[in-house]
Parts: sequence; C-alpha cells; structure tokens
Amino acid sequence: MTRITLIRAASLALAAALTCFSTFAQESGDCAISYTRAACPGKEAISFAKCDGKASCTKQVQTGSPQACQAAALKACANDRLDITKSKVIGASYKGELLKSTTGKGDFCADYDKRAVEFDKCGN
Repeated sequence: MTRITLIRAASLALAAALTCFSTFAQESGDCAISYTRAACPGKEAISFAKCDGKASCTKQVQTGSPQACQAAALKACANDRLDITKSKVIGASYKGELLKSTTGKGDFCADYDKRAVEFDKCGN
C-alpha cells in the first residue's frame, strides 16, 4: 500500500468511528431512568420482561433538561399491569447527575399521585 492509500484508509476508519459514536451518543440520551420492579407472586418473568428478565435496569432517554428528565421519571411510575407488577422504584439522573423528585426523594414513585391505586394490587 502506498502512503496515500494508508492515509485514505485511516481517514475512512476515523469517519466511520465518529459516525458510530455520534449515533450511540444520540441513542444513549441525556437522561438515565433506573427501574426496579417488584412482581406479583409467580409473575416475575412477565413483570421483569421490560428489563430483559431482570428486576432492575436503566434505560436512556433524550429529554433535553433536568426538569424533563424528572417528569419522564415520574411518568415511568405508571403501572397498568396491576396483577403483574406489585410496585416500582424509579430513579433518574441527567447527564450523570443524580436527580430527586420535587419533594427531594430519590424514588420518584414515592411522589406518584396514583401510587395507592396502581401499586400493591396483586390478587385484587
């Protein structure tokens, strides 16, 4: 290979790497929402399916601001599978900085207004 060919190959490799990194950064998002689910008895597989079979996971979303990240975390508390998921603990961070709910709690679901209606309903 000639020196020019090597330079072109290196330039193409660098461009490809930067494109991949840029795509990853966009997909990763600025807001990390951590989920921990408690399943109704015998419903662990279906309750944990949203976290690839685990009770806990973190998902990245693009929100644009810490306030929007807090709102997304509170929204993540919603539970429409009352006989599958007993409860959730939701935490969040924005660009690596830990966020708290509007009342200063690390668990956004502690402030979720439908908590009494949507949590602890297994077998009801």
